[in-house]
Amino acid sequence: MPWPQTLIAAILAALLAAAGAGCGEEGESGAGDPDAPSGAEGITVYSGRIPPEIGPLIDLYEQRSGKDIEVRFGETAALAAQIVEEGENSPADVFFAQDAGALGAIEAEGRFEQLPAATLERVPARFRSRAGEWVGTSGRARVIAYGEDVDPDDLPDSVLDLTGEEWQGRVGWAPINGSFQAFITAMRLTEGEDVARDFVEGMLANGVQPYENNIAIRDAIAAGEIDVGLINHYYVAQAKAEDPDYPVEIHFPPNDLGSMVNVAGAGVLAGSDQVGEAEAFVDFLLSREAQEFFAGSTEEYPLIDGVAPDRSLIPLDEIPHPALDLSRIDDLEGTLELLQSSGAL
Repeated sequence: MPWPQTLIAAILAALLAAAGAGCGEEGESGAGDPDAPSGAEGITVYSGRIPPEIGPLIDLYEQRSGKDIEVRFGETAALAAQIVEEGENSPADVFFAQDAGALGAIEAEGRFEQLPAATLERVPARFRSRAGEWVGTSGRARVIAYGEDVDPDDLPDSVLDLTGEEWQGRVGWAPINGSFQAFITAMRLTEGEDVARDFVEGMLANGVQPYENNIAIRDAIAAGEIDVGLINHYYVAQAKAEDPDYPVEIHFPPNDLGSMVNVAGAGVLAGSDQVGEAEAFVDFLLSREAQEFFAGSTEEYPLIDGVAPDRSLIPLDEIPHPALDLSRIDDLEGTLELLQSSGAL
């Protein structure tokens, strides 16, 4: 069912305002002008990932292909809402999302083309659309990040326990962040609507501190502003790659959504007049060079065979994550309604 225009407008307004007029995955880049013309010879990519995390790959692809790529950066949910609003008139050829939930939401709207089997088969089945309309490009795990004043033995076995009195005012989250929204969508799916709403409202009542993005949460923990935060694993890994003594560690709650493994991924928009070039770009994101870039530069998990993650990371298969079908966390609309109605957005 199409998203109501009033909801789309509310989503866009809330996310763009909260993120400072449409910043990217970690709030470091402004969104492209929605009315700007796309490149005549290349493709247009709507990206929920920021320039430092995909810029070198864009440059490499342009050099290899001889094509120009116009990239419009923004929050993943806002871009998803924009694609829905634009419908078949969207100038986007590729949607490069921060999480599987947003990709699933666009798939549910019938806005993706089928990807070639050769592209899909590059990654394990659990990291791609069941219908073959989007594919994961890199893996990321949710974690509870914590500071040096926290005893690891005191950390909860479930993220749901962070609503407890002992954590009052000590926790940070980023409700405008796409990975956080996918986490809440997964909670609604696996634990039920009531549990998810109780968690969000309980965290708010417990004085959870809102931040613009995962980096801000990580750095607030390091500065002692908060003790723990809900983020993706690689933000701590990136900091420790630069400074091994960076004072933040990560905790994987066993078989809990707090250790959920998600993916960034991409799909080709239905209605694109450059489907072949768009498919080639998505396939490039699964090339060895691109996967090594994600592993070495962003500290994410590569998804194709033959490329290993950074040695500092726990192997992907050893993360104690719950069983979850990423193709089913597609109700972004319901999650945004929950976050808005509860006051988290």
